[in-house]
Amino acid sequence: MARTSPARTDVPDTAGSFPVTVDVVALTVRAGALHVLVVDRLLEPFRGQAALPGGFVLADETLEQAAGRELEEETGLTVPAQAAGAGPWHLEQLRTYGPLGRDPRGPVLSVAYLLLAPAFGLPAAGGDAAEARWVPVIEEGKPLAFDHDQILADGVERARAKIEYSPLAAAFCPPEFTVAELRGVYEAVWGTQVDARNFHRKATGTPGFLEPTGRLGGGGPGRPAELYRLASGVDPAAAVLHPPLLRSVSPGRVAPSA
Repeated sequence: MARTSPARTDVPDTAGSFPVTVDVVALTVRAGALHVLVVDRLLEPFRGQAALPGGFVLADETLEQAAGRELEEETGLTVPAQAAGAGPWHLEQLRTYGPLGRDPRGPVLSVAYLLLAPAFGLPAAGGDAAEARWVPVIEEGKPLAFDHDQILADGVERARAKIEYSPLAAAFCPPEFTVAELRGVYEAVWGTQVDARNFHRKATGTPGFLEPTGRLGGGGPGRPAELYRLASGVDPAAAVLHPPLLRSVSPGRVAPSA
């Protein structure tokens, strides 16, 4: 009879043991430009340097709970319940980083989250953050603490790619919006101008994307424009646009203007 090894119920002695953190790439469109939320660190390491909101995961919480807690503690902003589902906010896990070479205190594994929303309140620093503020995402800027430049670049590229093939651009808009307002989101996130007539044709003609509300709105000059909303029953995090709205030019690496 063949011998079988007993099933292990403990963690192997060779398994690594290190703390886990969460970092949040919170993006919104303000004054026609893509902005990211940053905090100035109150403590070492990197005291006084800008960083993404985040911190260590506590023993009794999930990663998503830790992301929401750290965001609220350091910036005063609260992620609504069910932000990962349909609705004006969108929260998703971006990727993991580390554990080696990213923190001078030793090995630390970070799980990054991407948060998109149409309008955040004004941040108020708290916890171990000396200041919290929105800064525009541009091509050049002061480096962020830890490996947060890379995390931010990955988060922005994820947002840029996602709005090509999903309705997630509407996460930056109010519940009802004009096509021009939606186009402004694409221009802000992609960092490039979009042809107005071509975009209107694609956005309104793509199945499962937009539906007219029957009302007029828009605060700009000229005639009021038709208001749209996401098509009924569409989950912007799960739906796929076919055909996709593709970028004509891929923007380069990004960093915040501190």
